Amino acid sequence: MTQRKRNWRRKIIVFLISQCITLFGSQVVQMAIIWYVTLHTASGFWVAAFSIGSYLPQFLISFFGGICADRYHRKACIICADAGIALVTFCMMILMPFFVSEISLIWALLFMAVLRSVGAGIQSPSVNAVILQLVPKEHLMRYNGINAAMQSAVQFSAPAAAGAVLTAGTLRSTLMIDVFTAILGIGLFSFVMLPKKEGGNTATSVSVNMKLGIHYVLSHKIIGKLLAVYGGFTFLCVPGGYLSGLLVSRVYGNTYWHLTAAELCGFGGMAAGGILMSIWGGFKSRRKTLKIGLFLFGAMAIGMGLSHRFIFYLIFMMWYGIALSLVQTTITTLLQENVKISMQGIVFGFAGSLYCVCYPVGMVIFGLMADKIPLQSIIVGSGIFLILITILKD
Repeated sequence: MTQRKRNWRRKIIVFLISQCITLFGSQVVQMAIIWYVTLHTASGFWVAAFSIGSYLPQFLISFFGGICADRYHRKACIICADAGIALVTFCMMILMPFFVSEISLIWALLFMAVLRSVGAGIQSPSVNAVILQLVPKEHLMRYNGINAAMQSAVQFSAPAAAGAVLTAGTLRSTLMIDVFTAILGIGLFSFVMLPKKEGGNTATSVSVNMKLGIHYVLSHKIIGKLLAVYGGFTFLCVPGGYLSGLLVSRVYGNTYWHLTAAELCGFGGMAAGGILMSIWGGFKSRRKTLKIGLFLFGAMAIGMGLSHRFIFYLIFMMWYGIALSLVQTTITTLLQENVKISMQGIVFGFAGSLYCVCYPVGMVIFGLMADKIPLQSIIVGSGIFLILITILKD
């Protein structure tokens, strides 16, 4: 029994490390491309086009990716998606010198971003489903916390790495990082043997599986509520989280130091929240943990909106990041515990689609509002709505 316990722990750690390695390469490349386009075009249109190209395909394909995760071998889905993304990036790196004009290169990079987004939509549902296959239910919260901490550390370090590589090298050399990390990540994951129950029922067609999945999500009360909370939470994260750079530049100071400090506190808080959940594991009642996380998140948003001193804003931002990890970890764990294993991929594909809709829609709505209404008021309003969700949620 002891050997068996060590075995699954070793497998999940190797799996999480392999996924963080590939995520790091993907994040570095994504940041490098956006910065390259921003600096070489200074165009809001192109920045918006790359934002849409990075998220819309993932939204469109995530549900299908979830079906693949339930029908086929999840390990194969992850490795094929990773390898496909790396291959697209490698081809772009080889072809870059042949683009004679800047605009043709920008269009090619946009096409690459779309293909990479498709690959992410296929990969993500399988990754979340594999965690449940490897980890006993009583340890899910802790290992989801470890996963959250590791991903936050990657997001924390990727922008700095992208900036350093672009400064010292070129966009081509930055693209090569994604290829190397994919090879390393796939190599590590290839040593992880997943338990049986790799594929789902392939006797029915994909369209039938899709209908069954939609019916399952809509008819399952707990899952429907969790996904609704997740969608609303993602949407209301935008003002305080994704628009934090705009707030800092408008209110506290338009310098790299101010922006960097806010990013460090945000991602640092997320990493700390993941570590907290990996050690603590939350309350015995998952619902209580989720309620406290949502309430804390809303309260910190209100504090960020009302703060007049930058040091207090940074403290609120750090706790905002901690609460973010707490909520995301708890929702992921609740879904893993309540969704039957044959539907794990579909449900997480649905959740991925929700994120890829709620985030850009929130950016458009709150971004436009921020030009008419003080952003602090919008952040306070989002915090109040989050607290209302906590109060009204069963």
